[in-house]
Amino acid sequence: MCSPGAVMRSAVRPEPIGTARLDLLPLRVDHAAHMATVLADPALHTFIGGAPSTPEELRARYERLVAGSPDPSVSWCNWVLRTRDDGCLAGTVQATVSGRAEAEIAWVVGVAWQGRGLACEAARGLVGWLREQGVRTIVAHVHPDHRASAAVAAAAGLSPTREEQDGEIRWRSRTPGSV
Repeated sequence: MCSPGAVMRSAVRPEPIGTARLDLLPLRVDHAAHMATVLADPALHTFIGGAPSTPEELRARYERLVAGSPDPSVSWCNWVLRTRDDGCLAGTVQATVSGRAEAEIAWVVGVAWQGRGLACEAARGLVGWLREQGVRTIVAHVHPDHRASAAVAAAAGLSPTREEQDGEIRWRSRTPGSV
């Protein structure tokens, strides 16, 4: 246990996380081809903008993510969601961890798997894992009109704040005793 003022080790490495129905698997570059299909529906970009990535674009992005943050005090942790019942990849979760003090999380579930509570389950699993790593504050940014994402944030134990960033509401959760 670190004493107050001690410097915590900053590197957090993604490891497999299990939930009742999902395996959260650390992202690999070779997931790109399959995930390009999972994430191909333009409806996924309604609130975040942009368009679906081609397999090549997603592969290049995954190469950057797997290589890690150029800032040694920041860890990029990314997982794909694999459903246990059929072994299909269904989405992703991610956490950008800053010195183990704070993590910003995000999630996306392919349209074919939505409406089953998988995003809520994955986000709760991710938040639990982050807590085990000693992360004190967890945040997410949710578009004010995206009710499904707001429900995921709430299920993960986050609450909306009055803060906004790029038109999105900042949701936050802190462990007891943190500032």
